[in-house]
Amino acid sequence: MRAMVVYESMFGNTRDVARAVAEGIASRMPVELVEVSNAPTSISADVGLLVVGGPTHGHGLSNPTTRADAHGRAGDRLVSRGIGLGEWLENVGTSAEPPATAAFDTRIKGPGLLWGSAAKAATKRLRARHFQVVAEPESFLVGGPTGPMFDRLATGERERAAAWGAGVAAAVATSVGVR
Repeated sequence: MRAMVVYESMFGNTRDVARAVAEGIASRMPVELVEVSNAPTSISADVGLLVVGGPTHGHGLSNPTTRADAHGRAGDRLVSRGIGLGEWLENVGTSAEPPATAAFDTRIKGPGLLWGSAAKAATKRLRARHFQVVAEPESFLVGGPTGPMFDRLATGERERAAAWGAGVAAAVATSVGVR
């Protein structure tokens, strides 16, 4: 069994979190890290864990309008240039029993109620597609929306992401999950 981490990222923060999550998962099983534009539309049977992550835009997953705005602000730093995580989740299928899944996001530091959560929206879509969710949605924080820490992961978030990834992998390895 192996894992796959699929991510969408505009400024690189979600990519950095995805890398840390993958490092945590790698402590338990082989893992592949894939930017959403390059992600397969069918998850193969040997993938036992699928973790998805994206930036929180407009209280949820990105859409063409919010991505266009982010593209304008990111300029040359833009990471994800194709489809968004939401579109990918609507079209992804499996060649066998759906794998265990978990979702994370990046969002601006502050109350979740104020900023929303792409991970919660992704988890809802995964459940609707009959994927087994093995962890509650998790948010990793970015400083902002203004000031010296704008557009940077908050202190300790990379380490927290690695620990979260290891915990998700452990939950799958021991067949403990949240439905």
